[in-house]
Amino acid sequence: MCALSPRRGRILPMRRDPPPSAALRGQRDAELRIYGLNAVQAVFARRPQAIRKLYLLEARIPQLQRLLQWCVAHRVGYRVVEEDDLRKLAASSHHEGVVAEVLREEPGALGPWLRDLPAGPQCALWLDGVGNPHNLGAILRSAAHFGVGALLLPRDSTLALSGAAARVAEGGAEAVPLVRLGNAVNAIGQLRGAGFTLAATVVRGGDDLFAATLPERLVYVLGAEGEGMDIALAEACDLRLSIPGTGAVESLNVAAATAVLLAAWAGKHS
Repeated sequence: MCALSPRRGRILPMRRDPPPSAALRGQRDAELRIYGLNAVQAVFARRPQAIRKLYLLEARIPQLQRLLQWCVAHRVGYRVVEEDDLRKLAASSHHEGVVAEVLREEPGALGPWLRDLPAGPQCALWLDGVGNPHNLGAILRSAAHFGVGALLLPRDSTLALSGAAARVAEGGAEAVPLVRLGNAVNAIGQLRGAGFTLAATVVRGGDDLFAATLPERLVYVLGAEGEGMDIALAEACDLRLSIPGTGAVESLNVAAATAVLLAAWAGKHS
């Protein structure tokens, strides 16, 4: 366990503390350490009240003046630290000069999300088994770029936003909500009731994505690389779509495939 020295901003070893209480563990679980300039600035732009602590390199001060002023005005602690300190705080060398501890935003529920959707074209992504944080970040970035309404997470999915995913998303994590599904059969019924068509995305054997008619309201169901999606879920979908290619490689990874799928839908409904 580490703490920052108030004098020099260095990370110093601390004495071993007693095991944290349940309340303290809950507080830690409620917070997320994010890093990357665009990721931190996106949180500040959308929900500044979620920021609890800020660490930055001196070189980042000019770019983060508004955030620092907000921290001073709202008594949020910040500290100028060294490169090594940020690397340890982020557990990554890709911190881009800033790390923030923020309150985690829990996934919403399907019912309220559907209730609040505006009329017209809508696209969502159902992530069945996707677990790699870098893939999640890349998916969020593409989803934000193409205006996806939400990422839908199965009830038992352990997928959650991490610092690495937020950095790769380049601010997209704040633009696209996560929605936790309940029972899959009920969720499919709710989505269809709101006018959505569900499309299973498969490596082979589906209709050509670029030749298919893509409905105005569409949920792409994406499976994990290698394992694919749950067979029963794929069979419950209304469409099966594949991205045609040369065959030189077996398939695109799930993040790259998502960008292609979303571009195809947006090209017909933008």
